Amino acid sequence: MLIALTKKLIILLFLIIVNQLTISVCQDIRSACDSIANFTINGTYHRNLNNALSSLTSDTSIRYGFYNRSAGQSPDQANAIGLCRGDIEPNDCRSCINQAITTLRDICPNQKSAIVWYVTCMLRYSNVTILGNSDESRVRWKANGNNASNVDQFNQGLRRLFDQLTNEAARGGSLRKYAANATNGPGFSTIYGYMQCTPDLSEVQCYNCLGSAIRYIPDCCDGRRGVRVYYPSCNLRYEIYRFLDNTVSIVPPLPPPPDESSPPPPPVSPSGDDSNTRTTIVVIAIVVTVSVVMLAVVFVCIFVRRKRKLPQNLVHEDSDIDEISTTESLQYEFAVIRAATNDFSDSNKLGQGGFGLVYKGKLQNGQEIAVKRLSRDSGQGEQEFKNEVLLLSRLQHRNLVRLLGFSLKGSERLLMYEFVQNASLDHFVFDPSKRKTLDWERRYKIIGGIARGLMYLHEDARLKIIHRDLKASNVLLDGQMNPKIADFGMARLFTTEETQANTSRIVGTYGYMAPEYAMHGQFSVKSDVFSFGVLILEIVTGQKNHTFQNGIMVEDLLSYAWKSWRDGKASSLVDPTLCTSSLRDMLRCIHIGLLCVQEELNKRPTMASVILMLSSFSLTLPVPSEPAFFMHTSTNPEMPLFEYTSSTDTNQL
Repeated sequence: MLIALTKKLIILLFLIIVNQLTISVCQDIRSACDSIANFTINGTYHRNLNNALSSLTSDTSIRYGFYNRSAGQSPDQANAIGLCRGDIEPNDCRSCINQAITTLRDICPNQKSAIVWYVTCMLRYSNVTILGNSDESRVRWKANGNNASNVDQFNQGLRRLFDQLTNEAARGGSLRKYAANATNGPGFSTIYGYMQCTPDLSEVQCYNCLGSAIRYIPDCCDGRRGVRVYYPSCNLRYEIYRFLDNTVSIVPPLPPPPDESSPPPPPVSPSGDDSNTRTTIVVIAIVVTVSVVMLAVVFVCIFVRRKRKLPQNLVHEDSDIDEISTTESLQYEFAVIRAATNDFSDSNKLGQGGFGLVYKGKLQNGQEIAVKRLSRDSGQGEQEFKNEVLLLSRLQHRNLVRLLGFSLKGSERLLMYEFVQNASLDHFVFDPSKRKTLDWERRYKIIGGIARGLMYLHEDARLKIIHRDLKASNVLLDGQMNPKIADFGMARLFTTEETQANTSRIVGTYGYMAPEYAMHGQFSVKSDVFSFGVLILEIVTGQKNHTFQNGIMVEDLLSYAWKSWRDGKASSLVDPTLCTSSLRDMLRCIHIGLLCVQEELNKRPTMASVILMLSSFSLTLPVPSEPAFFMHTSTNPEMPLFEYTSSTDTNQL
């Protein structure tokens, strides 16, 4: 009876675990819909796409997890591919791709191009040719929240593993370009990893794509114990635990030699009652151990699933400062940062913002830092502090300022950043003498860098982030004049399902705020797009948006830019210190800026579209509509805003 119950319990637990694992491997990592090209529902392209997707996994003879289908003729031809991780069984592969098809139909109902990455498979379709074309236009990533114990040793092992995997995967055949292996990590740890390309790529294309994925890691997640990087044409992953199917042959590092001084193992009884008794005990021990482990796994899976269902909007203005405990690894002793700034001496002062002073400092290891010391009597400063720590500790991108640490002591709140040599963009672009050092090549590079940083916040970060205070003074310039978006105190975290939110508390800076936000408290990624459009116009003209000098007249930059573009006089907007040899590119940037500041938010492009417009000069730009116009106010346009509306909901962003 007991044995029968035990068997039933094991079977039940096994089925539950299989169900949990099936859910986890099919979980959506990231998806993207191309909003540039849409199709008509029930039109020719829609029918071709349905045909391609419905037959994509119909060939059951495919053993290596790569499926492709095309239907129809250009320009309405639909092309689809599906790729499974190299260790996935064919039936599980087809199941994952079919689930991805359902997902993309729901989240991209009328987009001609879309892609979704799962843990074990990827699905992509487009109206342009996919096969044979390496695509690195979009990247998605996930990282383990913990850092390696010894980053240098960890990275050395990782490089050895990457070199071996890259060569093996790139040299794969036309059916499969996949490699998996393991190597020694720091101490007694092991690093497991795999790399994969879509097998339609050539060896060189695969090698280059994987190289891009490897080079992306220092920007997003250097030193993390586990990382996944997904491009449309290739992907990689490494962890410090086994995550691939056990049927895959992964060569582990060589074990240490046996200790010859250790006593030999005890002899095994060949037969008799003693042998049977031991066998019975071993069987019982195995059953009990397996049952306990299965129960633990079930509870963990249930806990993780419930946790994932919780709202992901982690940064609330009424949350407690204890939330920062999740970033303890970044916490520094107050005395360490105070010593680095020479006790916050005036000679180390870099500037002053709305929330406190900023100082230059140097740590004992020689690293230069910038320290923001929040004002003690600033309630808003406390909130900014929490926002920046919670957000920036999770963000890694070359065009975002990097948070190095923080400190809490009594009423003191310190934020420690990487030191950015050239201060903020406004010190250059609005200064009559300094802006002469910003030739067009540098300005164009700055525009592109800000765009990539915003796209990362909106689409490539683990959760969607709205900055809400993008302006020239919140863009820092490093020694090579690369831009870094800073000041995330007013940022707002969105879940992947959220597209818009409302607030009765307006934060930001007049002149950069989108009209729907300034007047109604509605904000979204398109709010940041509006601010970016204002920035483009300021960078091209060299003048502030609210004090644009037109001869002896001072008027709003957006309205003047619109009228000049409409009347064919956009060249009059260009900063006279710039060489006009690149006038075509400057006028195109003005055009893009006007598209970003249109009054109707649905007409504004996404940042992904903006980057495409900036990089592809053959792309025809749509005609912008009239931009939003702000009513004049006595409020200083340089100052950030906080409470301007109802006091009935002062704790809600």
